[in-house]
Amino acid sequence: MHMTDFITNLVHNEFIATIIMSFVPLIELKGGIVYARAAGLGFFKALGLAYLGSTAAVVLVFFLLKPILALLKRIKWFNGFAVKVEKYFEDKAADALKDGEKKGSGKSLGERALKQLGVFIFVAIPLPMTGVWTGTAVAVFLGLKFKDVVLPVALGNLLAGIIISLLAELCIGVWTISALDYILYGLFALAVVLLVVAVIKIAGQNPEKKRENKVSEDNEEK
Repeated sequence: MHMTDFITNLVHNEFIATIIMSFVPLIELKGGIVYARAAGLGFFKALGLAYLGSTAAVVLVFFLLKPILALLKRIKWFNGFAVKVEKYFEDKAADALKDGEKKGSGKSLGERALKQLGVFIFVAIPLPMTGVWTGTAVAVFLGLKFKDVVLPVALGNLLAGIIISLLAELCIGVWTISALDYILYGLFALAVVLLVVAVIKIAGQNPEKKRENKVSEDNEEK
């Protein structure tokens, strides 16, 4: 059975299936659009439903990420892992800010605008681990308020959605719509691999050592 048929039979509705898939971490907008187009939905329906489902995650991540991490840090068995997760997103946030500063250089942008630009760029580039879930987590660790997070994440997600939709359209034109089903298999496999890699990477971090290295680098720059 094709992956598309399996998902459709499981949910019994292509519209709802697209929204649910787009909300799932790592699958998100990319997987939602590919599934929707493979299921026979048109360009704009696929984009709209996938965008709706994936963008909804911003509320969940923004308001629950830090409370969940704080709770885990109070549990002996999860304390170390929670600290490493925080450090992981702090590093991602620092990288996003650097991108914002690089793109915003010479434009007289304030600190908040540079952070928003960094988040927008992070979400807009449709690569693995750069969707709404991670992008919102980055925004949280940049210290942005909710009202300052929604616009860059929403616009970045829209741009990413348009790019993926155009690529899906190109794929259908060059090959056949059934080719999207193989891409969907690939996306699910990639999501599993990325999850395993992320967990291993986070588990292998040494936050204290990284902080010491960062302080050392800052002192050298001064």
